[in-house]
Amino acid sequence: MDFLEELKKISGNNVFTSKEDMIPYLNDASYFEGVLPLAVVVPVDTQEVSRIMKLCYDNNMPVTVRGGGSSLTGSSILSEKGIVLSLAGFDRIEEISTGDNLAVVQPGVRLDALNQALARSGYFYPPDPASSMAATVGGSISTNAGGLRASLYGTTKNWILGLDVVLADGNIVKFGGRTLKRSSGYDLTALMVGSEGTLGVITRAYLKIWPLPEEKGRVSAYFSEIEKVGQSISEIKKIGIMPMIAEFLDRITMDSLESTTSLKFPKDAKYLLIMDVTSTAQSIDIMLESVYRKISELNPISISKTRDPKVMDEMYAARKGAYSSLLKQRETSTQKVVIGDVVVPASKLPEALKSIEKKGYDHGLKVALFGHIGDGNIHCNIYADVAKQEIMKEVDAFQMEIGEIAVNLGGSVSAEHGIGIEKKELLSREFRMRNSEYTIEMMKQIKKIIDPKGILNRGKILE
Repeated sequence: MDFLEELKKISGNNVFTSKEDMIPYLNDASYFEGVLPLAVVVPVDTQEVSRIMKLCYDNNMPVTVRGGGSSLTGSSILSEKGIVLSLAGFDRIEEISTGDNLAVVQPGVRLDALNQALARSGYFYPPDPASSMAATVGGSISTNAGGLRASLYGTTKNWILGLDVVLADGNIVKFGGRTLKRSSGYDLTALMVGSEGTLGVITRAYLKIWPLPEEKGRVSAYFSEIEKVGQSISEIKKIGIMPMIAEFLDRITMDSLESTTSLKFPKDAKYLLIMDVTSTAQSIDIMLESVYRKISELNPISISKTRDPKVMDEMYAARKGAYSSLLKQRETSTQKVVIGDVVVPASKLPEALKSIEKKGYDHGLKVALFGHIGDGNIHCNIYADVAKQEIMKEVDAFQMEIGEIAVNLGGSVSAEHGIGIEKKELLSREFRMRNSEYTIEMMKQIKKIIDPKGILNRGKILE
């Protein structure tokens, strides 16, 4: 009996092999195109995943696990012939226990759907990538996603209590659990976070949840100098305030949003700063006024504050849709928006932003800048015609140079999008620059121990 027949014995009608069914899996949200799968399988429980993985392991069959397909680095497409293991069938919220600050969920649950359910109990799950409408719990764990609220709440790794995982050979393991603290040997839960599906298949996640903020307020300010935007977060932290959200947009991004939303921005503004704070009903106005005054010291073109939920929600949705709005401004079918994802210490933001903006000009590239300045995360969105080799050479050189800028300032080549296909060379360069090349070798050894045949998400993270 051949491999596909064996696979169908396990998963029956949930195995898809027609080209028509598999074409959607050639792409994710990145600009890469993958290899057409041999099959797409959609299991519905952990035991089924275990049987599938054992079959693939015995047949040396590559497996790429797929959640919402929102990867921006090519993590969720095949780099060689194999199967796609879709977790779309793992879409249940199994338990919400506010008394334990706990939600037990399957990996295919969309982040927005999870937060809609939690909100009914007055709770939320803080990790908040811009793709939260499509992104799944499992996918966000696999890249250690951050998002807009990471300024205050940190990234996904801070909110994972435990994971149920199926290993490459089909073994089922349980890391961590239901408690808020645990000190029992190596932290294998943390090892899985950010591993991009190269070490195991997550089939259940135990998430820490938190009460919704009592009150929120926002300060918005427009600037003509990018250094002032970068300076803002350090100035706010100096007065003991940690914003829940601290974002910036450049003029290209503002123009793009004007064309795709009802929002309007001052014509003389080059950069927009958005800063949200949370507090109690008794102190929110005092905190908001403190932020307003401190940002005013940076001499913005204009500044305002609000606690109007409608106004705040409209801009919040627009910021989350910034990348999508840029995609709508592409001039040809072969033009893509290649997104960089560097991070630097907050105190280094003014220098980093100025240097990155200059590099874009030097390479003759149209680069839209926005990002999460609350945690030093800069997204460089490069308009690039992928069909033109000379342009892609400039794009690759620009990506390398902004990666070097970030690392030289104490940061990293990737903040929240992961490595995938796109940033493998950048990752190696980062550790060479840090005189820590053996780190890559350690990663390879860990991969070999957990997945000896290397069948899980081949061609990702490591060369």
